[in-house]
Amino acid sequence: MAEKGALHHLELWVDDLDVAEAEWGWLLGQLGYECTDRWRHGQSWTHGSAGYVVLEAGPDRKPGRHDRLRAGMNHVAFRAGSRADVERLASEAPSHGWRLLFADRHPFAGGPWHCAAFLENSEGFEVELVAEVRPDSAP
Repeated sequence: MAEKGALHHLELWVDDLDVAEAEWGWLLGQLGYECTDRWRHGQSWTHGSAGYVVLEAGPDRKPGRHDRLRAGMNHVAFRAGSRADVERLASEAPSHGWRLLFADRHPFAGGPWHCAAFLENSEGFEVELVAEVRPDSAP
């Protein structure tokens, strides 16, 4: 049984499921998620007991680009492995529809002891890929 308070799932409503699958599918696959369900307007990506992420472009959503600077979700953060893993993902991300945010402060845009890559996709969703770094290995 999962720990009380652990995230059960995250559902993202997207404008274009094909684009979302290309962008989010690549990233989720790199993080160890597998597409475990597909239906007409969506798909579910599962990672063991860590919960799942739903991408959905159903008829109930209102069209329009997500704005991480408005009220609502600003970003979602995933543990992404080592600093080398985060750097690899950050360098590969642009060829999969993601752009690096805060490039002038990368990989320590979150502070000197927080190694991460902040990425934004074509719909304006931000993802933070957090590296597992010991304090004695930071700059």
